Amino acid sequence: MTRTILITGTSSGFGRETAERLVRDGYRVFASMRDIAGRNRSHADALRSQKIDVVELDVTDDGSVDRAIASILAEVGKIDVLVNNAGIASVGVTEAFTADEAKAIFDTNVIGLLRVTRAVLPAMRREREGLIINMGSVFGRVTFPFVGIYGASKMAIEALTDSIRLEVSQLGVDVVEVQPGAYPTSLYSSIQRPADDDITKSYGEIGQIPAAIHKSFTLMLQGKDAPKLHDVAEAVAKLVGQARGSRAVRTVVGTSFGVDKINADVAPVQKAVVDGLGLGHLEELA
Repeated sequence: MTRTILITGTSSGFGRETAERLVRDGYRVFASMRDIAGRNRSHADALRSQKIDVVELDVTDDGSVDRAIASILAEVGKIDVLVNNAGIASVGVTEAFTADEAKAIFDTNVIGLLRVTRAVLPAMRREREGLIINMGSVFGRVTFPFVGIYGASKMAIEALTDSIRLEVSQLGVDVVEVQPGAYPTSLYSSIQRPADDDITKSYGEIGQIPAAIHKSFTLMLQGKDAPKLHDVAEAVAKLVGQARGSRAVRTVVGTSFGVDKINADVAPVQKAVVDGLGLGHLEELA
């Protein structure tokens, strides 16, 4: 039976590349995004032309998430793989972001991931099989100044990935993470900036650094040697194709900024903590 895959945030970037890559492998792919009848209609039509199913899903809306998952389960009966990809980025003086702006970023990147995961897990647990791939970031392991809000949201994904992975391992569900470096996606073209300009201006020359960082990354990602989105899609495809119990918990893709070393250093510490709680058996996928 063909495996069914749901991917969030597929109008462009990692999500779209991954959907297109996985359908070529013969999977039944459900690509989700907001407003498929409006501003994302052309993106939805482009995916449908490749025999990819398109689903209306807003990760910040409980009802939208529940309706999307229910519609998929009604049609195909199960979801074998969930790729939590939807997200938004931000850059700027952290103090200049309002609380509402920070909430909006966390609502998409963290709570949104949790909403979709909660909606999918019951069906996976009933089947006692499933794979969840969370799209993290190297910014979730190393801290860049002026990327504090975005980095904090991606650090939260690190904790969620580990905790959920251990909690559902004995129920047959595998939970892993992909940690991309900087890539030319719409994250950068639609990056969130802080609303409090007065705060940014009060920082003087320091307050001008975020714009310089953004410009530098933009130029780098437009160059001929820019990393390809294809790399992330390939990493996801490899994880989907691997046998149960053989997948790495974290996969770094692109420039690592030392995150591969951090992962290697942290893994035994994390394992020792779990072993110390007498829960070492949760490290193995049932």
